[in-house]
Amino acid sequence: MSSASSRVCLGVIVGVKGLRGEVRVKSFTEDPVDVAAYGPLATEDGRSFALTVSGAAQGAVIARIKGVADRNAAEALKGLKLYVERGALPAADDGSYYHADLVGLAAELVSGEKLGKVTGVFNFGAGDMIDVAIDEGRSELVPFNDVTIAEVDVAGGVIRINPVKGLFENDAEADAEERRKEEVGQEDDDT
Repeated sequence: MSSASSRVCLGVIVGVKGLRGEVRVKSFTEDPVDVAAYGPLATEDGRSFALTVSGAAQGAVIARIKGVADRNAAEALKGLKLYVERGALPAADDGSYYHADLVGLAAELVSGEKLGKVTGVFNFGAGDMIDVAIDEGRSELVPFNDVTIAEVDVAGGVIRINPVKGLFENDAEADAEERRKEEVGQEDDDT
């Protein structure tokens, strides 16, 4: 069995459709139907599944899994993450990265100050965000864009971040600064 770092999660089984064993798969591929385009998919427990996409519904692709013929068997698969070997995927375009390539990179400021490491990549609808676990035991979500990310060096194992105002500030310090600014503004209004 291959290591988790050599695999990329392409989707997760989120439900079933019908009585004949079809599953609903939330796909993490750019084109959702590509979840089945790279050969058999493996699970964390070592099982392997061959998927055939038959349609799409409610934000998921509908797929048949070879050997799964009824609803009960399909229900038993709900929640399984589906992985493919990293080498089966095409090379990312310039300036694009697989999330799996970013997770685990050391994070540092452009000045060289060490911050921690990237523990996740998320998209809540307004663009990708990387989760940086700060060495002090906290984490910070950093927008993954040209303003905040100065360099991504996958081969070197590091991502360099521009120190944009608001990032990596202690929340208590930032709140105190905001209160001070508001108080100064109120004093100016009173005169």
